[in-house]
Amino acid sequence: MTFKIGQKVVYPNQGIAIVEQIESRQINGEDQPFYLLRLQANNSLVMVPTRNADEVGLRTLIAKRRCEELLTALAEDFLSPPTDWKDRFKEFSEAMRHGDLFAIAEVLKTLTFLNRQKPLSFREKQMLERAQYLIVSELAMVCRKAESSVSPLVEAALQEACQKHSPTSH
Repeated sequence: MTFKIGQKVVYPNQGIAIVEQIESRQINGEDQPFYLLRLQANNSLVMVPTRNADEVGLRTLIAKRRCEELLTALAEDFLSPPTDWKDRFKEFSEAMRHGDLFAIAEVLKTLTFLNRQKPLSFREKQMLERAQYLIVSELAMVCRKAESSVSPLVEAALQEACQKHSPTSH
């Protein structure tokens, strides 16, 4: 997939970015084109080789018509996660790295549920906050709403999912 200057894209695990420039850099004597991305979260710049964009997981924002679908998915029951937090963390890290918003929604639901049962480990708490940020910021951008108005919708959907979940779900 190719992107244009000024286009909003999603950089996995970091969120929304704007393609500021497409420029060539000399690497090992070869000219290689890069996307220069400005991350919305912290205003930092990231360089992604254009040929690695798919491999890195750079993608367009979800379509507006999928916003309701995502909120519905957030409200649905979910599979019981591995009980060993290390296995769970590994599985969830993979989903976060992949960058698919619906996979991140599953991570968010599960961690929200677990957090309501008992305090999460520091790393899982960070992952919960990151997943929430990624979901809310992309929904807000796509639906053209303030994050403060999207956040309660996400919270309500998560509440519904947690109420549906029974520990025996597989």
